[in-house]
Amino acid sequence: MSDWNDKIIEEFRANEGRVGGNFEGAPLLLLHTVGARTGQERVHPVMYQKVDAGYAVFASKGGAPTNPDWYHNILAQPQVQAEIGAGTVKLAARVAEGEERERIWTAQKAAYPGFADYESKTSRQIPVVVLEPAA
Repeated sequence: MSDWNDKIIEEFRANEGRVGGNFEGAPLLLLHTVGARTGQERVHPVMYQKVDAGYAVFASKGGAPTNPDWYHNILAQPQVQAEIGAGTVKLAARVAEGEERERIWTAQKAAYPGFADYESKTSRQIPVVVLEPAA
């Protein structure tokens, strides 16, 4: 998985945020987190949805039974950065709940049906994380 992510990150940076393959044409950002256990910076390519407050990202992990590592990282350290296009922004992460989560998640599944497939593969509720401009 690391090799696969490394290739996407390299392509993203070489093409001002555009990549081919599975993510061609999809909104993609590079989420920078701090490892909850290691304290080391980690970079994760993730699809996003533009929302009023900033960006929503989805801890889907392809429908795996556990949340992705980056989700645990943002719970421990919600101050993150994201590369979007050719720029980098500082953001604060929070987990969407209730109606907000349902509205964002429903829109993501409608726009990208693969997310509905991920949901059907797991018994966990896939977290929706909102990234808002840091104060």
